Amino acid sequence: MRGVLSVYRFGGGDRTTRLTHGEFWRATYTPDGAGTLHLDWRSGSVQAVAYGPGAAWLLAQVPALTGRLDPGHVFAGAHPQILAAQRDHPDVRFGASGTLYHELIPVILGQRITAGEATRQWHQLVYRLGSAAPGPRTDLRLPPCPGDLATRPSWWYHPLGIEAKRADALRHVARHAHHLHEWAALGPAIAGQRLALIPGVGQWTVGSVLATAMGDPDALAVGDYHLKNVVVHALTGRARGTDEQMLQLLAPYAGQRGRAVRLLQLAGHRAPKFGPRQRVLPTNRW
Repeated sequence: MRGVLSVYRFGGGDRTTRLTHGEFWRATYTPDGAGTLHLDWRSGSVQAVAYGPGAAWLLAQVPALTGRLDPGHVFAGAHPQILAAQRDHPDVRFGASGTLYHELIPVILGQRITAGEATRQWHQLVYRLGSAAPGPRTDLRLPPCPGDLATRPSWWYHPLGIEAKRADALRHVARHAHHLHEWAALGPAIAGQRLALIPGVGQWTVGSVLATAMGDPDALAVGDYHLKNVVVHALTGRARGTDEQMLQLLAPYAGQRGRAVRLLQLAGHRAPKFGPRQRVLPTNRW
């Protein structure tokens, strides 16, 4: 349960999503309004409680969110590294939050910057623009309200380290927020096509959100700085690779490419690192 739900938390200090050993809290927006979901499996069975106008929608989403609707997949005749990872992690499940807006905002923040900077910027946005979440927890906050994101000028984002290009993408997504719940019900293929029409939402962003919001086991974050190297190194031994090489290596697993990649990551595959680490300079200090 913890492995499935951990993908919804963007950094350990994410005030929209709390995850401990046995409990999960999430405040988000649903088609019916704001809501907070609490899952508790410390007794061995999952107990779900929800609060706010979106409570009924969140409770109905629990089977998909927790990966119970994912039938799983057994790789046969796959690359030895994938088979070895499958033996060690035999029950990899993909959950589907159904909340495209919630997943899109932190992913857009992660475009072209380090994960640490993106996490900090997400936490700042939630702190400044998120409101108190329904329910008993006073430390939970909702994601930034779409109306607030859409109306903020580019200069407002700059002190947070968010340059104009990503700020524009955030505003475009916020303006389409009322469509995102409808798109989430259309399936990954159609939802991905619709998302790609939003300025600032490219192949990497679409692949990242389809895995978490839609539970798509074939979704790939093409264009990721590290992923292509991880896959190419794991399956060929070469230290570096390209997106084209990654896609070619994963072609035999069409329909389950994202699951194959997740298995490799769970098995601890990493590409070798070369050279000294570079100092990260936040964009607001450029």
